[in-house]
Amino acid sequence: MSAPITEIKVGLDFGTGIRPVGRLAIRDRVIYFEYNNDFISGGMEISPFRLPLQRGVIELPARPFEGLAGVFSDSLPDGWGRLLFDRLLRSQGILPANISPLDRLAHVGLSGMGALVYEPDNSPQSHQELIDLDHLAVQTEEVLQGSSEEVLQELLALNGSSAGARPKALIAVSNDRKQITHGTEQLHQGFESWLVKFPNTQDGQDAGAIEYVYGLMAKQAGVLMPDIHLFPSQKGNGYFAVKRFDRNGGQRLHMHTASGLLHSDFRTPSLDYEDLLNLTGALTKDIREVEKMYRLAVFNVLAHNRDDHAKNFSFLMDENGTWKLAPAYDLTFSSGPNGEQSTMVMGEGRSPKISHLIKLGQETKLSKKLIDEIIDQTESSIARWKDLAQNYHVTKTTIDFIASTIIGSK
Repeated sequence: MSAPITEIKVGLDFGTGIRPVGRLAIRDRVIYFEYNNDFISGGMEISPFRLPLQRGVIELPARPFEGLAGVFSDSLPDGWGRLLFDRLLRSQGILPANISPLDRLAHVGLSGMGALVYEPDNSPQSHQELIDLDHLAVQTEEVLQGSSEEVLQELLALNGSSAGARPKALIAVSNDRKQITHGTEQLHQGFESWLVKFPNTQDGQDAGAIEYVYGLMAKQAGVLMPDIHLFPSQKGNGYFAVKRFDRNGGQRLHMHTASGLLHSDFRTPSLDYEDLLNLTGALTKDIREVEKMYRLAVFNVLAHNRDDHAKNFSFLMDENGTWKLAPAYDLTFSSGPNGEQSTMVMGEGRSPKISHLIKLGQETKLSKKLIDEIIDQTESSIARWKDLAQNYHVTKTTIDFIASTIIGSK
């Protein structure tokens, strides 16, 4: 790596060119940000609650995002992406503790998730050759066990700045779903931006199939979902993939997590779904978006998706400054901290029930008719778990265990 980075230019690229937003600088381990005056005049808020438009230099808080504002922290990979980058640093004799968040943002450069871009751009270059997912899965296993620098470089180019703990790659998929190439660069005609996941050391080989079935159930429950696909695998039940919702052809959308918007540390859960519904209303000013968040809350609770922390909810802003709730992601059978729901329901984390969900809907001023409809629709979609899971060859033990948990938890 070159000399440590002390200043970074921040821009927004909705797909029609970079619009300067401001600059970040680090002095004596403290990070500062200053909005560009022209950007302030435009009135567009990239993070209205924690980094509102203002003139002058802003000292950013030390916690919870290592000295960054939440909106910039959202651009950084965590989990798998951070592991890859830190492994690469160590292979070059650099201690990860010795580099700053600005060095990490430069590594994201122009090819991160969402519409925020950073210069200088030190992101790894990817290639356009076709990708074999089974080969990629073997490489991710090698990295989890400690591996060569060449493999690291390729996986880094594929990872972009995607977040989350499971190994994943940003790919481009042909419209017929038959061809796959690297997905962080300009797309070829007939290709779309997708993200594919691989099992980690704790996952079983049917982790992808389980997440795919959960995606099908969520769609049936009326949850806003992106396109999903289960790519075939020689090694297990398939690789779960999802179409990227921060990309639409050549267009990019600004993406901001609930964690980043509220400066809420997702590693120490403290939010309630009531907070998320209030956040949705305040940001989007649209009751339809609030209803979508409520529907997602009902699904997560009834389907036992307990890893529903603040980074697993996002919002999208277009070039006109209009905010909407992002499609749902990371929906699967999971346990939260100490087995509790990561996001509480009206103060209940250990064992939230339908009664708590009804109360949540009432507090949000949703009609009784709508609350009942959403709960009924979700229950009937989850009741299809066994049939759907058998169709996608989830193991019988897993099917029975999940069925007893989700159907026995009401």
